[in-house]
Amino acid sequence: MTTTPPQGQNPYAQGQQPYGQPQQPGQVPYAPFPNQGVPAPQPPRRKVSFKLIKNIVIVVAVLGVAIGSFIASRDDADTASVGDCMHRGSSSSTDPDLEVVDCKSTKAQYVVLAKIKGKYAGEVAASTKCEAEAKDFEYTYTESGDGSDFLLCLKDKK
Repeated sequence: MTTTPPQGQNPYAQGQQPYGQPQQPGQVPYAPFPNQGVPAPQPPRRKVSFKLIKNIVIVVAVLGVAIGSFIASRDDADTASVGDCMHRGSSSSTDPDLEVVDCKSTKAQYVVLAKIKGKYAGEVAASTKCEAEAKDFEYTYTESGDGSDFLLCLKDKK
């Protein structure tokens, strides 16, 4: 006895779609994604806030003060060498504010005859040391406190 297959559609038959509609050539079998082909939106730009501007101004100001202090300190007495000329920036006897200047300048008042490292407490000790190092000195200047203690032996620039 042989059985015949049931009549109707054969799901294994070639050329037919098993679930309904036939597919046209070039047609995509699935629906495209909603944003396919459309560029992604740009993220919103960050707005510059007052706080950010204020912080930048503070940093620039602090850097300016630091750089200015460094430049101003380059001409202080601690950078003086033998033969340099000095200018007194203050009339105070305790803080004359000596600075190195060009010897051709009209500001030049003193010439450094000797620079001696060490701490010298009192005018007598400083004068005695300058007499040993520079016979024709007229003035002494001592500086101490920031790790670079020294004595300058000076005379008038003529």
